[in-house]
Amino acid sequence: MPDTFFTSPPDWTIYIVPYFFVGGIAGGLYLLAALLHWRGRAADEPVVRLGYLASALGAVLSGVLLTFDLGRPLRFWHMLLQSERFPLPIFKPWSPISIGAWALLAFGIFATLSTIGAWAASGPTRFSRLRIFYDGLPGRILAAVGAFFGLFIAGYTGVLLSVTNRPIWADSNFIGLLFLLSGISTAAATLILLIRWRAQCESTRSTVQWLTWFDGWLLLLELAVLFAFIVSLGRIAAVWLNAWGLALVLLVMVAGILVPLALHFRPSMFRESWRPHSVVAGAVLVLIGGFFLRVVVLAASDAISRTQAGLFR
Repeated sequence: MPDTFFTSPPDWTIYIVPYFFVGGIAGGLYLLAALLHWRGRAADEPVVRLGYLASALGAVLSGVLLTFDLGRPLRFWHMLLQSERFPLPIFKPWSPISIGAWALLAFGIFATLSTIGAWAASGPTRFSRLRIFYDGLPGRILAAVGAFFGLFIAGYTGVLLSVTNRPIWADSNFIGLLFLLSGISTAAATLILLIRWRAQCESTRSTVQWLTWFDGWLLLLELAVLFAFIVSLGRIAAVWLNAWGLALVLLVMVAGILVPLALHFRPSMFRESWRPHSVVAGAVLVLIGGFFLRVVVLAASDAISRTQAGLFR
């Protein structure tokens, strides 16, 4: 049942779309690195280290973007600590914003510890004690708990929108799952591009193949959930698609999902001279689609709120 009474639009700034995009990638990066870590293959270790490092940097960048989005960045600590009883923490379990701030902090801590452990495992022996954050059962337990927070961060922004009483966001239960799948998919694409940038193609060929295969199935799931999301909007989908249908179809469905799927599973459909670049091209297109998915979902809400009242009279 679509909502017809809405709150005022959130006082968000231009930093919110990059925050949603980077946060999803950071959470997905840690999850993928943890999965490869748990596989325990020596050939995966360079990618595991790269994934943990990129997720930690993404967590920091997400925190910076969120802080600037507040409008008064110096007051960010008020989301974590009590101003009148400093330094006692403040946690509001009924507030999605409070939960998200603490989850981002916890995720950043786990990503940083895993990064330190992975570096120590391949670095100087004088830092060997730090290998506990990577090697053996303690390292894998740390990876499992960190992966939970990574999943949370990857899907949190979609859930945050769904509990905000605004058109489109409050009209479907699929937006959290859609953002989660998109976050993991764009993380796989990011990791593939980072591997190529680091020129680790030969030593990590099997890992790249696994990431490509994994991303392909994620894209299929994302496409199915995207269709379910649109159908679940009911009559309001007609208004949304009239205004934003071109961007959704061309930039998200076609460029961001269908073409990468073809590049992943049917490269023979393309010219032979393009095939060596199919993995990189597919990864770039996945990132473009993931970014514009968030742009379309976020920007369309204000347009819908101006027209939906007349639609349901």
